Amino acid sequence: MKRPVRILLIANIVLLSSFFIFATKSSMTTSLVPTNSEDTIKETVKNVGEFYQIKPVKIPNNLNFAGERLPLEKWDVRERIDRELLVNTYWQSNTLLLFKRAHKYFPIIEPILKKNGIPDDFKYLALIESGLRNVTSHAGARGFWQIMKGTGKENGLEINDNVDERYHVEKSTEVACIYLNQAFKKFGNWTLAAASYNAGRAGIARRLKAQMVDDYYDLLLVEETARYMLRVIAVKEIISHPNLYGFEFDQEDLYNLSNTRIVQVDTTITNIARFAKNMGTSYKEIRLLNPWLKQNKLDNASRKKYYLSIPE
Repeated sequence: MKRPVRILLIANIVLLSSFFIFATKSSMTTSLVPTNSEDTIKETVKNVGEFYQIKPVKIPNNLNFAGERLPLEKWDVRERIDRELLVNTYWQSNTLLLFKRAHKYFPIIEPILKKNGIPDDFKYLALIESGLRNVTSHAGARGFWQIMKGTGKENGLEINDNVDERYHVEKSTEVACIYLNQAFKKFGNWTLAAASYNAGRAGIARRLKAQMVDDYYDLLLVEETARYMLRVIAVKEIISHPNLYGFEFDQEDLYNLSNTRIVQVDTTITNIARFAKNMGTSYKEIRLLNPWLKQNKLDNASRKKYYLSIPE
């Protein structure tokens, strides 16, 4: 076969092969993509829009903290509370967990607040401070009430290598009450007292003086403190009226305190795991029910009385 003819034949074969491959790919693509794909997408979007609608939250006119009215006539306050209501309404997983934990721990906190003359609304501070979890902040504040080490010790909490009573719900709530009563005495206002729990009494006093105002809602503050009271009020509103904000649950969906008995200990426990086993429980259970214990031992040379929760 002559050379030009061979070249022409090879070229034709290559062209035919390319056409065959292209045709095959086109056929495969056509068979994999439904002809009504656009209609399917539109129908899916329609269904999502029909069953899940994101709507603005209506701001109630009677919002307050500890009986102190939220001034919604101030445009910035209205926008700030709108933000917090939206965030906490549509961050459903987090807010639902707040419902669950509040049901478990509010019954412990509420009577302590009442005994100390602190308005019931302050239980929402603990909810905002920690989510009712034993967390540690970047500054070293710990427990439900986010108490600093110095503040805890000044107010009688035991904090050492073995024990950290900032994780003791009842005792830390008592310390929070001491702080809040002192703050109320200083400011004569529960909203400012609550804000000082975030920014410090000296910090709030300094800003009030510098800006020549006497109202939290007239202060220009850093974002964390500016949001603080609005977050508290928003969470209070949602927790108080779950159905208005789309939260539905049964009682069995919420968390409850475990059934426990109290055991008094006034000696050293050299091995809490062994102590737990002798009590018919586990080291894990002892630590979870008594988070103020820090190690696998409890030094007690002074014969102090400790009260441990033990599963029944």
